[in-house]
Amino acid sequence: MRTACAIAITLFASLYLTPSASASDRPNILLITADDMNWDSLGCFGNSLKGVSPHLDKLASEGVRFEHAYVTIAICQPCRASIMTGRYPHGSGALGFDKINAGIPTLPETLRESGYYTAAIGKAVHTIPSRHGTAFDETYDMHELGYGRSPKRYREITSSAIDKAKADGKPFFLNVNMHDPHRPFANAPQEQREKNPKLWDGVPIVENPYKPEKVPLPGFLPDLPQVRMEMAEYYTSVRRCDEIIGEVLKVLDESGQADNTVVIFLSDHGIAVPFAKTNCWMHSNRTPLIIRWPGKTPKGEAIGEKMVNSIDLAPTILDIVGLSNLDSADGVSFRGLIDSQMTAEGVGRDRVFVHLNYPFSRKSFAMRGVITTSDGYIWNGWANDKTKFSNESMSGRTFAAMQKAAGNHPLIARRVRHYLYRCPEELYDYVGDPDALDNRAGAPDAKHKLSNARASALRHMQRTNDPQLENYKAFLKLH
Repeated sequence: MRTACAIAITLFASLYLTPSASASDRPNILLITADDMNWDSLGCFGNSLKGVSPHLDKLASEGVRFEHAYVTIAICQPCRASIMTGRYPHGSGALGFDKINAGIPTLPETLRESGYYTAAIGKAVHTIPSRHGTAFDETYDMHELGYGRSPKRYREITSSAIDKAKADGKPFFLNVNMHDPHRPFANAPQEQREKNPKLWDGVPIVENPYKPEKVPLPGFLPDLPQVRMEMAEYYTSVRRCDEIIGEVLKVLDESGQADNTVVIFLSDHGIAVPFAKTNCWMHSNRTPLIIRWPGKTPKGEAIGEKMVNSIDLAPTILDIVGLSNLDSADGVSFRGLIDSQMTAEGVGRDRVFVHLNYPFSRKSFAMRGVITTSDGYIWNGWANDKTKFSNESMSGRTFAAMQKAAGNHPLIARRVRHYLYRCPEELYDYVGDPDALDNRAGAPDAKHKLSNARASALRHMQRTNDPQLENYKAFLKLH
């Protein structure tokens, strides 16, 4: 006799599965995220460092990579909420480090209700929707994964989850989340393994293979010795992240299910240094999105014309497995861009909208942005020349080195002041100035672009019932 729960799942499947997607032939989904990895840190996205990302580079050669993929908010928990709901932060209730509002449909719950075996491996606290008991069949967090950096533990748990799904006769949705290259960076003083050795159980001690004087520096950071040292530690963390992902992909190969598994990789946002994470610049929100769907995605191609947003991931995954989009989702499927058997006409975006509300401190730093393949606009609703910005990206070596150097370097002093206080509006030419060094918002020849960007931001805020809408209207009246 079937239970009431089993009957409900059967009814759900009959209502929402398309005719071409029976329970037996639906693909598995392996969604892998990195934590705080800048979009250009991988070899396949232009990083020249030897051996920094061989496994992800191989994945990109077997699938497609997106040159203009963005997350809608550059903070881990609200970004993951946007991925799981297909909604902008104020549409899910997760504006910052908040739970998703009750009643909001989510990707893992929808997949589980339709017959998928679901697991969140890593970053579970930041990933599980508000209705904890119904989203994932199993969850694992940092303390169960060797501080989220143990190749052995990721291998064991991923293998176990795949085996459980097979034993249940279900396709799987595994959300495997790396804790690298989030701070503490590899070998940095913040690691402090000796204070909690059990937490680091199973995590190999890695040597830093990169010389500080040889690492590529982001153009938005000054060339200072301590900045170079931190970037060397960061790239070692990127390599450590890639090694763990290699173990996860090896487990998938060994399971014999790789050919029926869609693998999706992205970072939740940019690197945790000034002018990237927890902001609305291009380097804050751009992500190294890679998708491999055997038999569907072309091999080794780059998608460079169309843009996609992290809110589009859930609709795309649901489209792939034959389910309807989440109710009232802001995101739309971009399956046509990755499925060689479909037309790409009308699929994808020509701009993305990015947000910031408040970091972990819950201090309000309202920002809204519009990014295209060529330009970027930011409205800093908090900037009043008095309020001082603060976030986690200011810890570590880089910002301290910038502050120290500011006394002798006027250009660095100007950058430090801009980071701390901003200005109400920023406008950048990301083709000629990808590092956002020259704010064009006040330039006479940029008036038309500024006007268009403002109109685009306003329409977006009106359409999504943004809580900052009235503040933005008030700003526009004065400017």
